[in-house]
Amino acid sequence: MNNTAARHDRSLAHLRAAGLGALADLGFRGLDNDVRDSVIITGFHASRTHKLTPGQKTANQVLAIACASVEHGFAYLKNWWILTKLRTDPARATRLLRALLVLTNPVNR
Repeated sequence: MNNTAARHDRSLAHLRAAGLGALADLGFRGLDNDVRDSVIITGFHASRTHKLTPGQKTANQVLAIACASVEHGFAYLKNWWILTKLRTDPARATRLLRALLVLTNPVNR
């Protein structure tokens, strides 16, 4: 999902209503500007005139580590072209995908 899709689907309002939060990359900067009740956590952005402090760099590294496994999972699922033809209830699809990941994950063997 990108920033435009998140705005269109009102993801921020849904997260806030459910009492949940999300980690996101710098592409989602500006989506959640509520400083007191921030739902989406993004990294720090550097520019030519504004260099990151060591603490901000460390925070970006921690965020990247947390997001890496999710990104790897999405990349793995995108290799399964048959999923583009899947037309079913999302809850059923979630169970199916979990089963497929367990069966194909070499770590679990």
